[in-house]
Amino acid sequence: MRLPLTALLLLTPIAFAQGRRAPMSPEETQALIAKRQSIEKQLEDIAVIDRKVMVPMRDGIHVATDIYRPKDTTKTYPIIFSRTPYNFNFWDVRLGTYRDMSQELDAVKRGYVLIEMNERGHFFSEGNYDILGAPLTDADDQFNWMGTQPWSNGKVGLIGCSSTAEWQMAAASLGNKHLTTIIPQSFGAGVGKVGPYNEQGNWYRGGAVQMLFIDWLAGEQNQIRPNFPPGTSQADLIQGSKLFDLSISPPPVDWAKAFEHLPEKDIISAAGGPKGIFSDKMPNTTGGAMIERTPNDPAWRKGGLWQSDTMPINVPGFWFMTWYDVSIGPNLAAYNFVRSTAKGEAANQQYAVIAPTLHCGYTRATEHTVVGERDMGDARLDWGAMTYAWFDHFLKGEDNKFLEKTPKVQYYTMGLNKWQHSETWPPEGAKPVTLTLASAGHANTLHGDGKLIFPISVPVRRSVPTPDVPDHFTYDPMHPTPSYGGNVCCAANTIPGMGGALDQRKMEERDDILVYTSDPLTEPMELSGPITATLYVSSDVKDTDVTVKLIDVDAEGKAYNLDETIQRLRYREGDDKMVWMEKDKVYKVTLTPMNTSNLFPAGHRIRLEVAGSNFPRFDRNLNTGGNNYDETTAVTAHTAIHHSTQYPSTITVTVAKH
Repeated sequence: MRLPLTALLLLTPIAFAQGRRAPMSPEETQALIAKRQSIEKQLEDIAVIDRKVMVPMRDGIHVATDIYRPKDTTKTYPIIFSRTPYNFNFWDVRLGTYRDMSQELDAVKRGYVLIEMNERGHFFSEGNYDILGAPLTDADDQFNWMGTQPWSNGKVGLIGCSSTAEWQMAAASLGNKHLTTIIPQSFGAGVGKVGPYNEQGNWYRGGAVQMLFIDWLAGEQNQIRPNFPPGTSQADLIQGSKLFDLSISPPPVDWAKAFEHLPEKDIISAAGGPKGIFSDKMPNTTGGAMIERTPNDPAWRKGGLWQSDTMPINVPGFWFMTWYDVSIGPNLAAYNFVRSTAKGEAANQQYAVIAPTLHCGYTRATEHTVVGERDMGDARLDWGAMTYAWFDHFLKGEDNKFLEKTPKVQYYTMGLNKWQHSETWPPEGAKPVTLTLASAGHANTLHGDGKLIFPISVPVRRSVPTPDVPDHFTYDPMHPTPSYGGNVCCAANTIPGMGGALDQRKMEERDDILVYTSDPLTEPMELSGPITATLYVSSDVKDTDVTVKLIDVDAEGKAYNLDETIQRLRYREGDDKMVWMEKDKVYKVTLTPMNTSNLFPAGHRIRLEVAGSNFPRFDRNLNTGGNNYDETTAVTAHTAIHHSTQYPSTITVTVAKH
């Protein structure tokens, strides 16, 4: 979902995005206005511009829509459709925010109708906003309206990133005759359950709340907002949109501090935010407060989340993902699931691109693409050419051979710093390799004795075997292990570096982090695919968390994080039930898979961090066995990680064939 609250819509060359700049000088502002006026004039020359059209839904709600279509009325045209909760007001150069209408201009020049529509309950659209809870009938009504307009050829293609993408999968499952193809990008918060992921829209990971959307919700759950009266004329809405773009402008909040507030359910209200679906039961929404729902709450299935077990997708899809996104795991699982279950030709019309960037960061790739602190090399692709070639094939019926010329999966391998391709994910020939955890009982900090032991078949410079003695760490919820970089989005100022690859060594000085490191590789090794940690855990509390990070340690000792995950132990046997721990009893815990494509050159080492929290990337477990969201008192957990013949804690990586 997210990026700083109003900045993100879509970030590809046909992004239909709202940009953000630093405060501009008067000269810069005037130059931007001149550019904006020039593009508007070009649009007026070639396009019929129909803004603030209020499209009716079957329940009487009207949603605000801007339409850009070629002037030649002797033809009909395919539609590129972007539905979003974000602001697409067509004129705004204040405060460094602007709409570069060149994307609309480009679409019309290429012979498309471009339609932008606000979700119900946002900006000029009527109704109440419910994150991914808008009735699925909205999508059917919108597709049918577009597909039957006199200027439409009846074909609709979807594109969008984050919240502009996440509704696409559930909508695609409706089987509407006008929906021809989808291009979802960084779409994980639209996935309810698929494969091993039961995240309910990136709300959970392993049963722990992913807090990075709470500050985003504070700016989006706008149940109380200014509205134009129903029935306001289109002319008045257009005039009003030039004067009032309805964007929120709340007082500044230090979210790094705000996230520390207990109880968790009051975080938004304590920060001065509005009532809404985070912690309140709101009228005309799909269920109870989100923070009170368990991972298996039936309310998650009442809205627009895509649930793979009941919502088949049978339309061609071009799926865009990024390695440092919060949603890379469910993204990949969704792609593979649709590819294996789609009926007819659609099964062979699923393609994927995986970039080495942050959430929705495709077009931020440069000749030296830096993600966090790590230079990933030249990660550029011609995103615009790919997306238009896709649309030209499916919406215009052009025989441009794009599918034949394009690999099913294009993925960027970090460390190798190169685009690679495969017909499957993981790549053909990739095989699992299992490393075992070991220590003499002192794996705390990077200076400890924690080891990852490769099987004998893997070429490493082997050190003396380490005795198997359990490792212990203390997890105090009032002083949790902090997040540092990582696979995130939308985290305001709460996570240093705003995510990505950061050298973890200063974090690994903490005694509440166990560090297990392999011997140096003597030959390069590419990990491309899932990484699954299975730990044997005991503790002295009813419930606690275990978190892990996968790390690439280079020859100089820099330790760059690749992915991370967590397991709330009350859900260790599945998200559909809660089971408590008995003091000091050992439990087998398999965490939700991590994912990456990373080359470890000779001399590099693989590292696994284990801790009791990763805050505020995930919420703190207060260790009481209570609801957690409504508690203010915590219990300190003393947790052990066991690794022995009886309790073989392991990490299984996917090694690509070379």
